[in-house]
Parts: sequence; structure tokens; C-alpha cells
Amino acid sequence: MQISLQTAYKNLRLLDQVDIATSASYRQLAQDILADPSISLEWRQAISNRLNRANYLLTLVTVSGDDSY
Repeated sequence: MQISLQTAYKNLRLLDQVDIATSASYRQLAQDILADPSISLEWRQAISNRLNRANYLLTLVTVSGDDSY
């Protein structure tokens, strides 16, 4: 893996502070980590939890009352 797991984990906290392309890149990296069985379950769970949290927070900001989700 070209980027450390710690860096990938930290990057998920920056999703709302970076441009769309960078955010997509961070999310894709997280998905790649989650799909890699050679990475420890502990790391995959931590990254999954942070990604889920980031996705939840994003819905609070981008989905209005008239939007369907």
C-alpha cells in the first residue's frame, strides 16, 4: 500500500475540507482498504467507522428537507 493506514484514517476527517476530487480519492482509498483481507480487521473496522461517520455528516450538510435519499 502506497499510503499508510494511519494517513488514510486521518484523511477521512478531512473530507469536508478538501476539493471533490481529493475527497473522492480519500473515499476510494478507504474502500480499497476495506476490501483488502490482508489488512487487519481492527484497521478495517476503524476506517469503516470513520467513513460511515463522514458519510453521515455529509448527508446532514447536503440533503435538504425536500431531497430524497
